[in-house]
Amino acid sequence: MLELKHIMFERDNKKILNDINLKIDAGKFIAITGHNGSGKSTLAKIIMGIEKQDSGQVIFEGQDITNKTIDERARMGIGFAFQQPVKFKGITVLDLIRLSANKKMDRREACRILSQVGLCAKEYIDREVNDSLSGGELKRIEIALLAVRGSKLCIFDEPEAGIDLWSFQNLIQVFEDIQSRKNRSTLIISHQERILKIADEIILMKDGEIQEIGRPEDILKEVNAQVPCCKIQYDEE
Repeated sequence: MLELKHIMFERDNKKILNDINLKIDAGKFIAITGHNGSGKSTLAKIIMGIEKQDSGQVIFEGQDITNKTIDERARMGIGFAFQQPVKFKGITVLDLIRLSANKKMDRREACRILSQVGLCAKEYIDREVNDSLSGGELKRIEIALLAVRGSKLCIFDEPEAGIDLWSFQNLIQVFEDIQSRKNRSTLIISHQERILKIADEIILMKDGEIQEIGRPEDILKEVNAQVPCCKIQYDEE
């Protein structure tokens, strides 16, 4: 499904990504972890087209998308949930869910989606996606949008950030539901052990390079030794 060939990325004379080569097959749940500054989020942004690599190729479903824009990649089936979600003044949560699903969706179904990410549907369904929402609320809404979008490849950048304990338990189920869809792949940037444990493979990054790739049971001990798993953050809502 996705292949990265010799990806290089440098900023301020510092190598952020150094010769990254990676293949992700269709239907896989992949987690990327590593110390802060290891290049995880930059790699995800290059896949989405948010950042442009200095050299190397991005191949998606056999097509070279190296020079494709973010919009073009989204239309091809790549979805991205930002670490800091964007806001849409004047647009309600229900509007966004319907736009993201790209199909007719009634309020009951939209409410079910919100409930899955730990939001009270009655309270949030008609709210505008603006500054009145906290970072944690925006995060959960964006995860809900990506869950209904039907993207072939879903990319989540630290989805656990700003999520309370109850919602986190539900997030695991959301990821598993996304992954259960035929030929859909999920790529998650995370330090959270419970997310790493449900991945098919873990990619461990260090200093802009892929240090190791393996099954959770094979490398989780090494990951825990090198990257202490983050505690779940709680919203002050």
